[in-house]
Amino acid sequence: RLMRDFNYKTYFNKYKELAFNEEIYPLLNEFKSIALKVKNENAKLIFAGNGASAAISAHAAVDFTKQAKVRGITFNEADLITCYSNDFGYENWMSEAIKSYYNKNDVVVLTSVSGESPSTVNAAKTAKDLGLKVVTFSGKDFENSLKSIGDINFWVDSRAYNIVECIHMIWVTTVIDSIVGKAEYEV
Repeated sequence: RLMRDFNYKTYFNKYKELAFNEEIYPLLNEFKSIALKVKNENAKLIFAGNGASAAISAHAAVDFTKQAKVRGITFNEADLITCYSNDFGYENWMSEAIKSYYNKNDVVVLTSVSGESPSTVNAAKTAKDLGLKVVTFSGKDFENSLKSIGDINFWVDSRAYNIVECIHMIWVTTVIDSIVGKAEYEV
């Protein structure tokens, strides 16, 4: 009974409509250009997020580093998160980690479905104060706090967490593959 109540076609059409709209192409190219500039300057991409957004950040950091040869880091270690949260408050842990790990010409990439997570918004403000470029991935409300701070903003017009998160993953891995120059490759 439950399977009949869920319309897969409608669900997957949301992905088609939101993720694969040609209006996203210029943003993908802009992020690609920034990533290549980071590579050429021997800088790094600093990824951060909470929950599933942290998992997306970890995946992005590894694949940018390994596949696209653009150095990426993230702050998903439990000891780092708990140490910085304990000492500076959860809303400031990402900001303080960025202060500890950034170098000139690094770019901060922040992911938050709502665009309102205090730790992520504060991290964006800190990155801007440090003179770093900020790339954001968000959803829900068009006028969210994170998006208002970013230099390049990927926004999904949906309130569905799984849809927003999966589209963020599609977009970030698309940029990686565009740097590699193909979708299928070995190691």
